[in-house]
Amino acid sequence: MMRLLPYLFAGTLFGFTLVKSEAASWYRIMEMFHFKSFHMYGIMMTAIITGVLGVHLMKKFIGRASLEGAPMEIPVKEQGRYKFILGGLIFGLGWGIIGLCPGPIFALVGMGSIGALIALAGALHGTWLYGALRNYLPD
Repeated sequence: MMRLLPYLFAGTLFGFTLVKSEAASWYRIMEMFHFKSFHMYGIMMTAIITGVLGVHLMKKFIGRASLEGAPMEIPVKEQGRYKFILGGLIFGLGWGIIGLCPGPIFALVGMGSIGALIALAGALHGTWLYGALRNYLPD
């Protein structure tokens, strides 16, 4: 149980950051989709830069090992742009309809938002449905 504590701490800190930066705010997300504010684009660019630097530093200083000591591998995605385009469209439509990305859903559920709880139930149902139909979908 103690070995999971760093993950719990990191997830809690991430959720806190999402809420305090207003990345979980429906109004901020709608401002982004209507191109009325740079706020969310700035958050996304900061996240991309942080991710790239974080992976680079982990490769350089940690020796590509996870907390458990297993080697870290970043798999190369297979080429198939149509499923990425379709997946991106479905993700974007869902994000635009409910005004939430999957990350803030958990933060908002933690804050007691009933609407986010409904969105989480829908996201989990969609994930289950994909798993059930995966073998029948084209590659």
